[in-house]
Amino acid sequence: MQFFLEVLIGGLLSGVMYSFVALGFVLIYKASGVFNFAQGAMVFAAALTFVGILEHGVPFWLAFVLAFGVMVLLGALTERIVLRPLVNQPPITLFMATIGLTYVIEGLAQGVWGASVRGLELGIQDEPIEWLMDAANIGVSKFDLFGSGVAALLVALLALFFQHTRIGRALRAVADDHQAALSIGIPLQNIWRIVWAVAGFVALVAGLIWGARNGVSFSLTFTALKALPVLILGGFTSIPGAIVGGLIIGSTEKLAEVYLGEYVGGGIDSWFPYVMALAFLLIRPEGLFGEKHIDRV
Repeated sequence: MQFFLEVLIGGLLSGVMYSFVALGFVLIYKASGVFNFAQGAMVFAAALTFVGILEHGVPFWLAFVLAFGVMVLLGALTERIVLRPLVNQPPITLFMATIGLTYVIEGLAQGVWGASVRGLELGIQDEPIEWLMDAANIGVSKFDLFGSGVAALLVALLALFFQHTRIGRALRAVADDHQAALSIGIPLQNIWRIVWAVAGFVALVAGLIWGARNGVSFSLTFTALKALPVLILGGFTSIPGAIVGGLIIGSTEKLAEVYLGEYVGGGIDSWFPYVMALAFLLIRPEGLFGEKHIDRV
């Protein structure tokens, strides 16, 4: 039972970090109806930019501010160059545009900062918490607890921001109906810029957490895409859904790796979440918290 709890807790902590990555997808989808396939590339580019700035002797806090500025600029350029010309185009057109944007961001980031793998230290060691180990004999990583704590705090703050601020209400109005929001004076382009800027901030923090854990490399893009099963389970338009979906994916991924891995071979954690998502699509395509879409013909 102690081993089961250890695995479960580790999975839940990883799930919180998956939820934070998924939040970037949810924010953009809610505001513009665009599934931003480039979010994984943004995570990679943000982490690589931060490490690249650090390598020039810039203090940690200033490197964070500068990297955030780069992500805000990237979001503004994306809204102006990619999204705005494609307003009122079919969703598949916007989706294909974000796929192209993925390769542009990845190539640009590696062209500026190089493609070599970098290490990133946040000052938190990936080792068991001593007092918890002594008290309950359960090994929980300090870094996992730190990363999930940061992610949970930021998810809560963003949820409060979008629920109880004027900008948040404007965003929800835009998400419900673009034309109606424009008719009451909500500037659509400004809301999109804000959302892309917030998505850039989410990508930066997620990139730092996962980069410190696994190294800053191209593989971060695939780690970020682990948020796709989270979105399918939780729903593409729900912030609570992103949280619940992340917890489900994180916990089942770890449990499957430990208890089923020996029967199906190694690496089950890399594909098991997608199998779960596929099965879930057959049962509830809109997700646990997603809105049902009804077409009248």
